[in-house]
Amino acid sequence: MSSIKKIVIIGIGGTCLDILDTILDINDSSNPEKWGGPFECLGFIGDNQDFPDQHLMGFPYLGALNKAQDLNDCCFINGIGSPRSYKLKKKIIENLGLPRERFLSIAHPTASVSRSAKIGSGVTIFQNVTLTSNASVGDHVVVLPNTVISHDATIGAFSCVAGGVCISGNATIGENCYLGTNCSVKDGVTVGSQSLVAMGAVVIDDIDPHSVVKGIPAR
Repeated sequence: MSSIKKIVIIGIGGTCLDILDTILDINDSSNPEKWGGPFECLGFIGDNQDFPDQHLMGFPYLGALNKAQDLNDCCFINGIGSPRSYKLKKKIIENLGLPRERFLSIAHPTASVSRSAKIGSGVTIFQNVTLTSNASVGDHVVVLPNTVISHDATIGAFSCVAGGVCISGNATIGENCYLGTNCSVKDGVTVGSQSLVAMGAVVIDDIDPHSVVKGIPAR
């Protein structure tokens, strides 16, 4: 049996609670080692001065983000990233001053991850995600439930992919992007870095960096 890995979740929002659920589901699975576990979640860190409690789902709030430097003998996983904060994600992680090897990647036991897929550091793949052959997911990407990332597609580092997204083969998503719930990206299309694709949008043409697009087709 693998040794238990101590892990701290970065952030205190809803995605971070979902990460906790994923960790617990891995621990409860018949083969936690297959999914990188088993884990011991030490708690959460985050910079919300109005945080009303000292626990989330029974796990402790350990303090502000700068607390990371004091937490030794553990690894981290990042849950920060929303339509409001996705552009700041890279800077927030860099400001922690942690080496890349301190970040773990996890996938929910219900996810289907191809043996030829490439997954970076600090990645979370949620329930029922399908990641097919030769797909590539960069560092600190979060992929929410029921998303499909097709063959040879590339997701740039620090991006957030919401639930029910369909990314077709050979599509490229740049760094620090946010793909909204149930949007679709056509095969071979590129979404430029630091772009936001709205809920339900259908991207059939390349999107310039720093864009916000919506609609069918996305404009």
